[in-house]
Amino acid sequence: MIDLEKIPEHVAIIMDGNGRWAENRNLPRIAGHNAGMIAMKGIVKAASAIGVKHLTVYAFSTENWRRSSEEISGIFKLLVIYVEKELDELHQNNVKVRILGNYDKLPKEAVKSLERTLETTKGNTGLQFNIALNYGGRNEILRAVKKIAMKVEEGILKADEITERDIADNLYTSGIPDPDLLIRTSGEMRLSNYLLWQSAYSEFVFTDVLWPDFTRKDFENAIEIFQHRKRRFGGR
Repeated sequence: MIDLEKIPEHVAIIMDGNGRWAENRNLPRIAGHNAGMIAMKGIVKAASAIGVKHLTVYAFSTENWRRSSEEISGIFKLLVIYVEKELDELHQNNVKVRILGNYDKLPKEAVKSLERTLETTKGNTGLQFNIALNYGGRNEILRAVKKIAMKVEEGILKADEITERDIADNLYTSGIPDPDLLIRTSGEMRLSNYLLWQSAYSEFVFTDVLWPDFTRKDFENAIEIFQHRKRRFGGR
Protein backbone atom coordinates (compact mmCIF):
# COMPACT_ATOMS: atom_id res chain seq x y z
CA MET A 1 0.00 0.00 0.00
CA ILE A 2 1.32 3.43 -0.88
CA ASP A 3 2.17 5.99 1.79
CA LEU A 4 0.23 9.16 0.98
CA GLU A 5 2.77 11.14 2.99
CA LYS A 6 5.58 10.13 0.60
CA ILE A 7 4.05 10.68 -2.81
CA PRO A 8 6.65 11.66 -5.44
CA GLU A 9 6.21 15.26 -6.50
CA HIS A 10 6.94 14.54 -10.15
CA VAL A 11 6.28 11.28 -12.00
CA ALA A 12 7.38 10.86 -15.62
CA ILE A 13 6.20 8.01 -17.84
CA ILE A 14 7.39 6.47 -21.09
CA MET A 15 4.11 5.06 -22.38
CA ASP A 16 5.44 2.12 -24.39
CA GLY A 17 3.76 -0.93 -25.90
CA ASN A 18 0.75 0.36 -27.83
CA GLY A 19 1.85 -1.29 -31.08
CA ARG A 20 2.61 -4.66 -29.49
CA TRP A 21 -0.70 -4.56 -27.62
CA ALA A 22 -2.51 -4.18 -30.94
CA GLU A 23 -0.41 -6.80 -32.73
CA ASN A 24 -1.09 -9.32 -29.96
CA ARG A 25 -4.79 -8.90 -30.74
CA ASN A 26 -4.42 -8.84 -34.53
CA LEU A 27 -5.59 -5.24 -34.55
CA PRO A 28 -4.18 -2.25 -36.46
CA ARG A 29 -1.54 -0.25 -34.56
CA ILE A 30 -3.89 2.72 -34.26
CA ALA A 31 -6.18 0.56 -32.09
CA GLY A 32 -3.28 0.26 -29.66
CA HIS A 33 -2.81 4.03 -29.61
CA ASN A 34 -6.53 4.48 -28.93
CA ALA A 35 -6.33 2.04 -26.02
CA GLY A 36 -3.24 3.90 -24.85
CA MET A 37 -5.17 7.19 -24.76
CA ILE A 38 -7.79 5.54 -22.55
CA ALA A 39 -5.05 4.28 -20.22
CA MET A 40 -3.51 7.76 -20.09
CA LYS A 41 -6.83 9.25 -19.05
CA GLY A 42 -7.00 6.81 -16.14
CA ILE A 43 -3.47 7.56 -14.96
CA VAL A 44 -4.07 11.32 -15.06
CA LYS A 45 -7.02 10.76 -12.73
CA ALA A 46 -5.01 8.44 -10.50
CA ALA A 47 -2.09 10.87 -10.22
CA SER A 48 -4.39 13.74 -9.37
CA ALA A 49 -6.27 11.68 -6.79
CA ILE A 50 -3.20 10.71 -4.76
CA GLY A 51 -1.54 14.12 -4.82
CA VAL A 52 1.14 13.93 -7.52
CA LYS A 53 1.94 17.53 -8.44
CA HIS A 54 3.52 16.94 -11.86
CA LEU A 55 2.82 14.12 -14.31
CA THR A 56 4.84 14.07 -17.53
CA VAL A 57 4.11 11.65 -20.37
CA TYR A 58 6.14 10.92 -23.50
CA ALA A 59 3.43 11.18 -26.14
CA PHE A 60 5.37 11.75 -29.38
CA SER A 61 9.13 11.93 -29.83
CA THR A 62 11.19 13.64 -32.49
CA GLU A 63 12.10 10.13 -33.68
CA ASN A 64 8.46 9.10 -34.08
CA TRP A 65 8.29 11.05 -37.34
CA ARG A 66 10.02 8.02 -38.89
CA ARG A 67 6.83 5.99 -38.56
CA SER A 68 4.37 5.59 -41.41
CA SER A 69 2.38 8.67 -42.41
CA GLU A 70 -0.80 6.69 -41.75
CA GLU A 71 0.18 5.93 -38.17
CA ILE A 72 1.36 9.50 -37.50
CA SER A 73 -1.89 10.94 -38.88
CA GLY A 74 -3.89 8.54 -36.73
CA ILE A 75 -1.97 9.47 -33.58
CA PHE A 76 -2.65 13.18 -34.02
CA LYS A 77 -6.31 12.59 -34.83
CA LEU A 78 -6.60 10.65 -31.57
CA LEU A 79 -4.80 13.46 -29.75
CA VAL A 80 -7.33 16.01 -31.02
CA ILE A 81 -10.21 13.74 -30.00
CA TYR A 82 -8.72 13.27 -26.52
CA VAL A 83 -8.09 16.97 -25.99
CA GLU A 84 -11.53 18.03 -27.24
CA LYS A 85 -13.33 15.35 -25.24
CA GLU A 86 -11.41 15.70 -21.97
CA LEU A 87 -10.81 19.45 -21.80
CA ASP A 88 -13.88 20.25 -19.70
CA GLU A 89 -13.13 17.46 -17.24
CA LEU A 90 -9.47 18.41 -16.97
CA HIS A 91 -10.47 22.00 -16.30
CA GLN A 92 -13.15 21.04 -13.76
CA ASN A 93 -10.58 18.91 -11.93
CA ASN A 94 -8.19 21.88 -11.74
CA VAL A 95 -5.60 20.18 -13.98
CA LYS A 96 -3.13 22.47 -15.72
CA VAL A 97 -1.81 21.26 -19.09
CA ARG A 98 1.64 22.15 -20.37
CA ILE A 99 3.31 21.04 -23.60
CA LEU A 100 7.00 20.11 -23.72
CA GLY A 101 8.54 20.19 -27.18
CA ASN A 102 8.16 22.07 -30.45
CA TYR A 103 4.45 21.51 -30.92
CA ASP A 104 4.19 24.24 -33.58
CA LYS A 105 5.38 21.61 -36.07
CA LEU A 106 2.33 19.42 -35.44
CA PRO A 107 -0.75 19.35 -37.73
CA LYS A 108 -2.71 22.62 -37.57
CA GLU A 109 -5.82 21.05 -36.05
CA ALA A 110 -3.74 19.52 -33.26
CA VAL A 111 -2.00 22.85 -32.59
CA LYS A 112 -5.35 24.66 -32.34
CA SER A 113 -6.72 22.09 -29.89
CA LEU A 114 -3.57 22.20 -27.78
CA GLU A 115 -3.51 26.00 -27.66
CA ARG A 116 -7.15 26.06 -26.60
CA THR A 117 -6.33 23.57 -23.84
CA LEU A 118 -3.32 25.57 -22.66
CA GLU A 119 -5.36 28.77 -22.55
CA THR A 120 -8.31 27.18 -20.74
CA THR A 121 -6.24 25.46 -18.05
CA LYS A 122 -3.42 27.99 -17.55
CA GLY A 123 -4.83 29.30 -14.28
CA ASN A 124 -5.47 25.90 -12.70
CA THR A 125 -3.53 24.99 -9.58
CA GLY A 126 -3.97 21.22 -9.25
CA LEU A 127 -2.00 18.52 -11.04
CA GLN A 128 0.24 19.86 -13.80
CA PHE A 129 -0.06 17.46 -16.72
CA ASN A 130 2.96 17.83 -18.99
CA ILE A 131 2.66 16.27 -22.44
CA ALA A 132 5.93 15.77 -24.34
CA LEU A 133 5.09 16.26 -28.03
CA ASN A 134 7.65 16.41 -30.83
CA TYR A 135 10.12 16.14 -27.96
CA GLY A 136 13.67 14.79 -27.87
CA GLY A 137 16.07 15.09 -24.96
CA ARG A 138 19.19 15.77 -27.02
CA ASN A 139 17.37 18.33 -29.14
CA GLU A 140 16.11 20.01 -25.97
CA ILE A 141 19.65 20.32 -24.57
CA LEU A 142 20.99 21.57 -27.92
CA ARG A 143 18.22 24.17 -28.03
CA ALA A 144 19.13 25.33 -24.51
CA VAL A 145 22.84 25.56 -25.37
CA LYS A 146 22.07 27.68 -28.45
CA LYS A 147 19.91 30.05 -26.39
CA ILE A 148 22.69 30.42 -23.83
CA ALA A 149 25.31 30.92 -26.55
CA MET A 150 23.20 33.74 -27.96
CA LYS A 151 23.18 35.43 -24.54
CA VAL A 152 26.97 35.11 -24.36
CA GLU A 153 27.32 36.55 -27.86
CA GLU A 154 25.09 39.48 -26.92
CA GLY A 155 27.12 40.13 -23.75
CA ILE A 156 24.22 39.28 -21.44
CA LEU A 157 26.07 36.34 -19.90
CA LYS A 158 29.77 35.46 -19.50
CA ALA A 159 30.83 31.98 -20.64
CA ASP A 160 32.65 31.21 -17.38
CA GLU A 161 29.56 32.14 -15.39
CA ILE A 162 27.24 29.58 -17.02
CA THR A 163 25.74 27.24 -14.42
CA GLU A 164 23.54 24.16 -14.38
CA ARG A 165 20.68 26.47 -13.45
CA ASP A 166 21.18 28.42 -16.69
CA ILE A 167 20.81 25.21 -18.68
CA ALA A 168 17.78 24.06 -16.67
CA ASP A 169 16.11 27.44 -17.12
CA ASN A 170 16.38 27.13 -20.90
CA LEU A 171 14.90 23.64 -21.18
CA TYR A 172 11.26 22.97 -22.07
CA THR A 173 10.83 21.92 -18.43
CA SER A 174 11.90 25.27 -17.00
CA GLY A 175 10.18 25.77 -13.66
CA ILE A 176 9.24 22.10 -13.31
CA PRO A 177 11.09 20.02 -10.67
CA ASP A 178 13.11 17.07 -11.95
CA PRO A 179 11.23 13.74 -11.99
CA ASP A 180 11.45 11.81 -8.75
CA LEU A 181 10.19 8.67 -10.46
CA LEU A 182 10.38 7.61 -14.10
CA ILE A 183 8.21 4.66 -15.18
CA ARG A 184 8.62 2.78 -18.45
CA THR A 185 6.11 0.18 -19.54
CA SER A 186 6.38 -2.81 -21.93
CA GLY A 187 9.59 -4.35 -20.55
CA GLU A 188 12.03 -2.09 -22.39
CA MET A 189 14.84 -0.69 -20.24
CA ARG A 190 16.11 2.49 -21.84
CA LEU A 191 15.39 6.22 -21.77
CA SER A 192 14.80 6.63 -25.51
CA ASN A 193 15.97 10.25 -25.52
CA TYR A 194 13.49 11.26 -22.79
CA LEU A 195 14.25 13.87 -20.12
CA LEU A 196 17.99 13.19 -20.36
CA TRP A 197 19.08 16.21 -18.30
CA GLN A 198 16.19 16.04 -15.85
CA SER A 199 16.43 12.34 -14.96
CA ALA A 200 20.00 12.47 -13.59
CA TYR A 201 18.81 11.37 -10.14
CA SER A 202 15.38 9.97 -10.92
CA GLU A 203 14.42 6.54 -9.65
CA PHE A 204 13.48 4.18 -12.50
CA VAL A 205 10.76 1.54 -12.41
CA PHE A 206 10.43 -0.77 -15.41
CA THR A 207 7.36 -2.94 -15.85
CA ASP A 208 6.50 -5.62 -18.41
CA VAL A 209 2.91 -4.35 -18.59
CA LEU A 210 2.07 -2.89 -22.00
CA TRP A 211 0.84 0.68 -21.77
CA PRO A 212 -2.82 0.06 -22.75
CA ASP A 213 -3.03 -2.49 -19.91
CA PHE A 214 -1.40 -0.16 -17.36
CA THR A 215 -3.91 0.53 -14.58
CA ARG A 216 -4.13 2.63 -11.46
CA LYS A 217 -3.00 -0.44 -9.50
CA ASP A 218 0.11 -0.71 -11.68
CA PHE A 219 0.75 3.01 -11.18
CA GLU A 220 0.44 2.72 -7.42
CA ASN A 221 2.67 -0.38 -7.42
CA ALA A 222 5.38 1.66 -9.13
CA ILE A 223 5.00 4.40 -6.54
CA GLU A 224 5.21 1.84 -3.74
CA ILE A 225 8.48 0.52 -5.22
CA PHE A 226 9.75 4.12 -5.34
CA GLN A 227 8.79 4.67 -1.70
CA HIS A 228 10.97 1.73 -0.64
CA ARG A 229 14.02 3.14 -2.40
CA LYS A 230 16.67 5.15 -0.57
CA ARG A 231 17.57 8.15 -2.70
CA ARG A 232 21.19 9.21 -2.30
CA PHE A 233 21.64 11.82 -5.05
CA GLY A 234 25.26 10.73 -5.54
CA GLY A 235 26.03 10.47 -1.82
CA ARG A 236 26.07 7.47 0.49
